[in-house]
Amino acid sequence: MDIPSSLVAGFVQAASLTNLFYCFVGVTLGTLIGVLPGIGAMLGIALLLPVTFHLPPDAAIIMLAGLYYGGEYGGSITSILVNLPGSASSAVTCLDGHQMAKQGRAAVALYVTAVASFIAGTTGIILMTLFSPLIANFALSFTSVDYFSVMLLGLLASASVGRGSPVKSIGALIVGVLFGIIGTDVNTGMQRYTFGYPELITGLGITVIAMGLFGVPEVIAGAESKANRPVAQRVRIRDMLPTRDEVRRATMPVVRGTSLGSLLGALPGTGVTIAAFLAYSIEKKVSHTPERFGHGAIEGVAAPESANNAAAQTAFIPTLTLGIPGSATMALILGALMIHGIPPGPQFMTAHADLFWALVASFWIGNLFLLVLNIPLVGLWVRLLQVPYKYLFPTIICLICVGIYSVNLSTFDIWVVLGIGLLGYSMRMTGFDCAPLLMGFILGPLMEENLRRALMLNRGDFSVFIKSPISLTCLLLTALLLLWPLISGLRQKIRARAAAQ
Repeated sequence: MDIPSSLVAGFVQAASLTNLFYCFVGVTLGTLIGVLPGIGAMLGIALLLPVTFHLPPDAAIIMLAGLYYGGEYGGSITSILVNLPGSASSAVTCLDGHQMAKQGRAAVALYVTAVASFIAGTTGIILMTLFSPLIANFALSFTSVDYFSVMLLGLLASASVGRGSPVKSIGALIVGVLFGIIGTDVNTGMQRYTFGYPELITGLGITVIAMGLFGVPEVIAGAESKANRPVAQRVRIRDMLPTRDEVRRATMPVVRGTSLGSLLGALPGTGVTIAAFLAYSIEKKVSHTPERFGHGAIEGVAAPESANNAAAQTAFIPTLTLGIPGSATMALILGALMIHGIPPGPQFMTAHADLFWALVASFWIGNLFLLVLNIPLVGLWVRLLQVPYKYLFPTIICLICVGIYSVNLSTFDIWVVLGIGLLGYSMRMTGFDCAPLLMGFILGPLMEENLRRALMLNRGDFSVFIKSPISLTCLLLTALLLLWPLISGLRQKIRARAAAQ
C-alpha cells in the first residue's frame, strides 16, 4: 500500500467517534497539564497509563500521544504569562515571552506560539509520514563519537543564550555542568557529590532545576517590587495579531526552528528541550540585532516553540521504527504499546500498518484541535495577568511544591527547589542569566557519558573524533563559534576604518 492510500485509511480509522474523542481528551489534558508547573507530560502519561489498559490499542496510543504534544504547547503558556515554565523545554520561552507579557503583548506572544506550534507540528508530521525509514536510518548511524561532538556544539552554543556578559554565561554553564554530574557515575557506579544524602544518588531532576531557576526567583522579585502590578488587558482579535514587522521577523525563525527540531527529535537522547535551546541560540547568533533578545524579541518565542513542537512529533520516529525511546516520556509510550502486545521496531510499520497510519492521521487532527482550542482561549490565559500578585504568587508556590513533590513523593526535592530558587534569585540580582545553567545541566552529563564511551570503545584514541564526518562537521562548527566573536570584532574595526576614510 502506497503512502497516500495508507494515509487515507489512517484518517478513516482516526476519524471514528471513539478515536476523535480520545484525541480531544489527550490534547486538552496535555494543555492543562502543561500549564501546571512541574507536572509535565511524562507524569500525566504515567497517571493515565493504567486507564489505557481498558481501551483499544489505537485509542490508547492516540490519547497518550495527544497528551504528549499538547503538553509541549501548554508549557509555554505560564512561561509567557508568569515566567514559570510548565516544562523544561518551555524554559527558554521565558526569556522573551515573559518580557512581551510585561510590555502588554502577552496575547501576541500566545498567538504566535499557537501558530508556530501548529506549523512546526504539521511539518514534523509530514516528515514522519514521508521520511520515517530514512530519518530512522540516519539516526541509527550516530555513534557516541558523533553524539559527543553534537553535545559539545550545543554546550558552547548555549553560552550565547544568556543575556549580558559571555563570561558570566560561561560561568553559569559550568555551574550547570557541576549540578548535572551529581549522582551515580554511569561507568563506575561511584557516587559523586551526594554528601551523604541518599536522595542525591539518582541526581537532581530537570524539573527541580527548571522550577527553582525560573519560578522561585520570579515570585521573590514580584513580592519585593511594590510597583510591579498586573496590567489589565482587554484582548480583542486585532490585539492578538502580530504586526507586519513581527510576522516578517518570526517567519524565518519558525522555518529554522522547525527544521532543527525535526532533525533533533528523530535522534534518540536529544529531544525537545535541546531543540528549543539550540533554536534560540541559533536565532541569537544569526540576528543582526542580538541585543533585542531577552527584551521581548518575537524571534525568541517563535524559534524555540516551533523547534520543540517539531521535535515532539518526530520523536515518535525512533520510538516506533527502532524501538528506541528518545526520552522518558517516549519510554512510557513504548511501554503502552508493549502492554497491548505491539512490539515497536523495524517491523512496526508493516506488521501494524493500520495503527501506525491511524496514529499519524491523529497527529494532524490533534494539532488542528490544539489550534482551534487555544486561540480562542488566549483571552482567558491573558486574564491571569489581572489576578493580584498577593493571590497569584502563593498559588504559584503551591503549584511548584505540589508538582515537585508529585514526581518522587519527596520533601527533599522541595528544599532543593528552594535552594536552587535562592541561587537563581542571586544570579538574577548579580547579572547572571539562568538559561545557560539549565543548558549545562542538560548537556553536561550527556557529553561526559558519550565522551567516555567513545574513548573506551576506541581505546583512548582521540583521533576518532575527526575521522567521523558528522563529528568533524560539528567540531568545525564549534571552532567557528569560538572564533566568531574575534571575526565580528575584526569586521567592525575594518568597517570603522573604512568609514573614517
